[in-house]
Amino acid sequence: MTESEQFQKSILEGIPGTLPEPKPYDENINHAPVRKDILSPEEKKLAIKNALRYFPEKFHETLAPEFAEELKKYGRIYMYRFRPDYEIKARPINEYPHKSKQAAAIMLMISNNLDKRVAQHPHELITYGGNGAVFQNWAQYRLTMKYLAEMTDEQTLVMNSGHPQGLFPSHKEAPRVVVTNGMVIPNYSKPDHWEKFNALGVSQYGQMTAGSYMYIGPQGIVHGTTITVLNAGRKISQPGEGLEGKFFVTSGLGGMSGAQPKAGDIAGVVSIVAEVNPKAAHKRHEQGWVDEITEDVDEVIDKAIAYQQKKQARSFAYLGNIVDLWERLAERNIHVHLGSDQTSLHNPWSGGYYPAGLSYDESNRMMAEEPEKFKEYVVKSLQRQVDAINRLTSGGMYFFDYGNAFLLEASRAGADIMAADGHSFKYPSYVQDIMGPMCFDYGFGPFRWVCTSNDPADLDKTDKIAAEVLEEIAVDAPKEITQQMHDNIRWIRQAKDNKLVVGSQARILYADAEGRMKIAAAFNKAIKEGKISAPVVLGRDHHDVSGTDSPFRETSNIYDGSKFTADMAVQNVIGDAFRGATWVSLHNGGGVGWGEVINGGFGMLLDGTEEADRRLNSMIHWDVNNGITRRAWASNEEALFAAKRAMEHEPRMKITLPNIVDDKKLDGLV
Repeated sequence: MTESEQFQKSILEGIPGTLPEPKPYDENINHAPVRKDILSPEEKKLAIKNALRYFPEKFHETLAPEFAEELKKYGRIYMYRFRPDYEIKARPINEYPHKSKQAAAIMLMISNNLDKRVAQHPHELITYGGNGAVFQNWAQYRLTMKYLAEMTDEQTLVMNSGHPQGLFPSHKEAPRVVVTNGMVIPNYSKPDHWEKFNALGVSQYGQMTAGSYMYIGPQGIVHGTTITVLNAGRKISQPGEGLEGKFFVTSGLGGMSGAQPKAGDIAGVVSIVAEVNPKAAHKRHEQGWVDEITEDVDEVIDKAIAYQQKKQARSFAYLGNIVDLWERLAERNIHVHLGSDQTSLHNPWSGGYYPAGLSYDESNRMMAEEPEKFKEYVVKSLQRQVDAINRLTSGGMYFFDYGNAFLLEASRAGADIMAADGHSFKYPSYVQDIMGPMCFDYGFGPFRWVCTSNDPADLDKTDKIAAEVLEEIAVDAPKEITQQMHDNIRWIRQAKDNKLVVGSQARILYADAEGRMKIAAAFNKAIKEGKISAPVVLGRDHHDVSGTDSPFRETSNIYDGSKFTADMAVQNVIGDAFRGATWVSLHNGGGVGWGEVINGGFGMLLDGTEEADRRLNSMIHWDVNNGITRRAWASNEEALFAAKRAMEHEPRMKITLPNIVDDKKLDGLV
């Protein structure tokens, strides 16, 4: 039997009929930290009982003590024994056993999310962010892949926080999969609620693109990070001045944060990114995403200054704690132009943030065995970090929150992070100051696609098509979006040279509704004509114009009092579902923390048919303009421009626009 035949047989088997041998714990893989012991004895029995539900009774006597040991040792039941023997990676779409091409595409996307080159903790089924899970355990993975292999285009698979609820009769126009993650009752969205529900096996944190099968490796954030760094640099530069010689300091080389040094190189800055996990740092270095690694704080600063003086882009990984780096920069009175942070502070107590004063291994032990003491270290570390940042910003550094809940958690830690008014932060969110007004309000966001042939030649063709479409649009683009168009054309023309592909043959490109629809239509035409050899999956990051309601990130530049509402994200998913999405997803807790955000996403398969043309135009138009509408109603000037322009292009759309109120007329009324 060939490897491909064995792979297909294993997928179709689902839960094995005979128990596989236990798997050894692979020390070479980057594993998730041990989760804290949060369940009562009765709840632990319930967690084991819940896990055993996936298996016939004949296995229970063997598996019950094994699952009890996993729960005791790791704080979760992962069912390591059932991890498949085949290599999990994005394969050409036709290698997946299937009756529905759409289902096969979803299998490919799931596989890419769990590729050990892509995933942060692949054996714990976590893609990025420390806890961004695709599934809670390996039984869920096996059962889901079997359902997808068996389903037709007249069935829909329902996924509840990694659990495949089952296949249900539907119709060809319906989504093939509907995904929800962490959708708990609102009063039960504290971090400890997540810990408990996840340990019980009843809910999970899907992050954004992890639990919705749309992650494409750090590339997925490189483009957005590049745009962010470019525009942050423009805020502190003279007109016409580039970023050569600018110094950027930040932290995190894990999943999403791993994009930062690569983006810094592309933008032209000298960057230092601190990372405490040696495996994460060396992984990014091996992939070519960071140029050098050093463990000496003064050495890394000296090297960065040398390249800064030469005005030559270079990225450095400092294998150490970001607090130590900030404090040393402040002690030496080094002028840093741009500063940020991308540790996973949405998850500060369970591996998202490693405090100063503890080693990486000490932190991992303490967060599980002495969680209250660990919290004390985190609080003190955040206070120290903010103090050092404040000293550097007083010397002219432009600091921005990179959407990781840094400002929020620092404020909760009692750090000196609040502005003089007592209720806002000293520093802006990058969305509030950069991406919101410059991109999201105009409808520009992280459109992405995956070539299901897994052939680099197809990706090259899509790059070329996308560039040609954007260049054609740019000829008549209004002056308000000229900079965005030029940035995105420059990006896609250079994308291949930057060697961004890890895992699937995928690409990301910021584009507005017009750009996304025209690029997608051109792809579909090329597939129909055989110029692209296999279907293409469309998607986006949830971090986009419409997908996410997040008051401290995506909707931080909404000032009408509605930034804590989540109508937009929910409406977005509902609208995408009946307008032609292949799958849709709705999550609690992506990027900034459980209970702090609601976000939605989609995937769509282009197969060269007229049906795909109809779906892409209907769905993408809504997917972007839903967010523009909400932002326009908040009276955001750029969104008002975009909304009026959208109505000119589509007469059937009638958007409720605000009448602008002169604040002077309200003086003295209250």
